[in-house]
Amino acid sequence: QVQLVESGGGLVPAGGSLRLSCAASGSFFSINSMRWYRQASGNQREMVATVTKYGGTNYADSVKGRFSISRDNAKNMVYLQMNNLNPDDTAVYYCNFEVAPSRVSTWVNYWGQGIQVTVSS
Repeated sequence: QVQLVESGGGLVPAGGSLRLSCAASGSFFSINSMRWYRQASGNQREMVATVTKYGGTNYADSVKGRFSISRDNAKNMVYLQMNNLNPDDTAVYYCNFEVAPSRVSTWVNYWGQGIQVTVSS
């Protein structure tokens, strides 16, 4: 089984910065893409940023130029540096990993439990 644990959320004033982290633990063979999603109250969950196994990145238009995703393959971790935050960034943020449980497995999606980010105006 694979567990993902997020950290780094909290309350920050508009214009501030936060860095989210997500660590994978458990037994698995490999991790493919790592992603951050967010879900604001009353809204659907949306993809914020993706980093592929080889470092390629993709961002939602709403966060381009402000957020940066990175990964540490040796530590099985992904990070989301969030700068120039605004109240519209307030949401629960979730990490998502595509994991191969074994050498012959297909990719399986795992989710973290979510962490609150609140940006005050």
